[in-house]
Amino acid sequence: MTASALVTIAETWYVGQLGLLPLAGMALVFPLVMLQQMLSAGSMGGGISSAISRALGANDTTKANALVLHALLIAIGIGLFFTFIFLFFSRPIFTAMGGQGEPLEYCLAYAHIAFLGAVSIWLTNSLTSVLRGTGNMRTPSTVLLTASIGQVVLSGILGLGFGPIPSFGMAGVAAGPVIVYSASAIYLFFYLRSHRSTLKLSFKSPLSSALFIDILKVGGMSSLSSLQTVATIAIVTRLMSSFGPEALAAYGIGTRLEFLLVPITFAFGVACLSMVGMALGANLIQRAKQVAWSGALLSGLLVGCIGLFVSLWPDTWTKIFTANPAVLTYTKLYFQWVGPCYGFFALGLCLYFASQGAGKLLGPVLAGTFRLCVVAAGGIWLTHNNGTPLEMFALIAAGMVSYGLLSAAAVYKTSWAR
Repeated sequence: MTASALVTIAETWYVGQLGLLPLAGMALVFPLVMLQQMLSAGSMGGGISSAISRALGANDTTKANALVLHALLIAIGIGLFFTFIFLFFSRPIFTAMGGQGEPLEYCLAYAHIAFLGAVSIWLTNSLTSVLRGTGNMRTPSTVLLTASIGQVVLSGILGLGFGPIPSFGMAGVAAGPVIVYSASAIYLFFYLRSHRSTLKLSFKSPLSSALFIDILKVGGMSSLSSLQTVATIAIVTRLMSSFGPEALAAYGIGTRLEFLLVPITFAFGVACLSMVGMALGANLIQRAKQVAWSGALLSGLLVGCIGLFVSLWPDTWTKIFTANPAVLTYTKLYFQWVGPCYGFFALGLCLYFASQGAGKLLGPVLAGTFRLCVVAAGGIWLTHNNGTPLEMFALIAAGMVSYGLLSAAAVYKTSWAR
């Protein structure tokens, strides 16, 4: 997951080499690209891992095997939906987010290619979630590590050009992940059909509405949390666009680090998810809670240290992407306020993953709702009262702290007994 996170650094660096306006365009599209990743890997993927781990914890291997086919069909259906939406409605969507002029055109050039491969992304993340649900972390890690290396290489070559290969700009950068996720999906499909896999993908498994519901009841509720996270960033992106392309590009660089920390927390979270699911499947409630708190504290500590580092030395991150003085100034303010609060965000997010394993998501989702309301209401008030980017960043920091503390309180109070 660290390797996957580092891909975002390389991709943003490639776009930064294309210029300031492409970087502003990337700030528009990136929240929705990450929304797809969060929904497929964290939300619906969490629902898949949760259902499978609980079935295995209860020693019901027949049900666990049948869930694999249901996960595959869900991934194909939602992936096609994403492709349809962004091929035909991307311009009004990004215009509503504040896109206009050249940044909007760069944004669309990336989006039209990136979402063309939505099915591959959904299949890869769903099938790796199947394997994680069995406790197999090695195969998903190997696949995603290979995909990360391939994405860095292909996005750089196709985006910036290399030797006889011309630069395809934003479209070339977007083509990298489409190619590697397509290859990854094909590999995982045949892996789950082979003798090496604990669970088997069989098209002879009967379809059952109960099994679809078992995945979707957790995945659907989890999707609300992902939507809230991205909606929070999308709203702030819309508000930041009123301060000009420099401020928008700075916020895009700042949120890149925030999204980079999500996969690191995700690594702890998916371990908690599978262990909590299996423990509760075996009715070991105290063990499940101990797993949740251990993972949350570890991820909060690690991510919190990263946040403190960038708050003290923000140029270490920012100068990777740009040397524009105005962008550097805005990004420094962002990290000084938001960086120290990253640990609270990681704490809440890891507890959210653990709650997926328990199938008890209401508390963490409500914590995300509160964060969204604080940032949206406060941001709108600031824009109508001559607010500044500094005040917006302070508001974002307050939202992260509230999310972490409320999620912790919810998990502490919620009974995980079946």
